[in-house]
Amino acid sequence: MERRSRAAHAGQGAGAAPEEWVGVGFRIGEEQFVAARDQVREVLMLPDAMTRVPGARRWLLGIANLRGQLLPLVDVKLLLGSGRTTLRRHTRVISVNHREVPAGLIVDEVLGFRRFTDGEYSSTPVETIVRCDRFLNGAYKRGDESWPVFNLFELIESNLFLQAAAE
Repeated sequence: MERRSRAAHAGQGAGAAPEEWVGVGFRIGEEQFVAARDQVREVLMLPDAMTRVPGARRWLLGIANLRGQLLPLVDVKLLLGSGRTTLRRHTRVISVNHREVPAGLIVDEVLGFRRFTDGEYSSTPVETIVRCDRFLNGAYKRGDESWPVFNLFELIESNLFLQAAAE
């Protein structure tokens, strides 16, 4: 029994579980995506008050004070050129866990944690209606569902995101 326990702990046993990837599922428009768990600091309700930023692009909805920290709120759908996000009861803010660029990304809905095995991953690009192909790193497929992996860090480090001043 000790030998089997050590083998299972070392990942050598026949009953070793496959590697698991955990992400946060969310919706932009009618499409679902997943972001790596370590890229998401927290999920927040849409704040009651935000301050508009003069001279900023339309997709930068404003700055909100969340627990004493100022967080720019960005409409991801509008940033990507796919129309404005309708602010509803299910609308959420994904606070990105980036050390240098604070950002709150407004999405239509957060769908919670999603767990996938390595065997469900495909590096083949997935076509999306929302124009975000350059920020996708493959997809997890389970049955008829496809979960494109949205790289939040690539989005907020891109020139598209960093050029927030209106022209």
